Amino acid sequence: MIKVGDKLPDVQFNVPTAEGMKPMRTADVFAGKTVALFAVPGAFTPTCSARHLPSFRELAGDLKAKGVDTIACTAVNDHFVMSAWAKDQGVQDSIVMLADGSAEFARAVGLDADFSKFGMGPRSKRYSMLVKDGVVQQLNLEEGGEYKVSSAEHLLGQLG
Repeated sequence: MIKVGDKLPDVQFNVPTAEGMKPMRTADVFAGKTVALFAVPGAFTPTCSARHLPSFRELAGDLKAKGVDTIACTAVNDHFVMSAWAKDQGVQDSIVMLADGSAEFARAVGLDADFSKFGMGPRSKRYSMLVKDGVVQQLNLEEGGEYKVSSAEHLLGQLG
């Protein structure tokens, strides 16, 4: 599992944009930037839609005031689903949606999870991280289905 001080692995995300799907490598998103990244088990799922993504939407200005250049969300969903979720949540212009449809990123960072018992297959664990120039500075991993340390409020508190 990735840890503080590790460099993010090089993978491709499919990112929904106003012009359609845009393939982006890890470096395209994280190089030379401070990024607040959060991962959810799935777009449109209850906690993810009611609490997790909204926390980052509501505190986007505060995070940016503390030096965050980009707020990004990743989930093991395709770019069509991530685009629809961004529109539903009103975040098309404020949060970069990193579709990890085949769980390549989730596996590469060791934060994948098997949600087969819920009929959802491979997914990502719920977490947030602060990444500077591709290197993990903070990692906040939830345990046992909780939603506490991966919130924007918690990450904002770590920025001082």
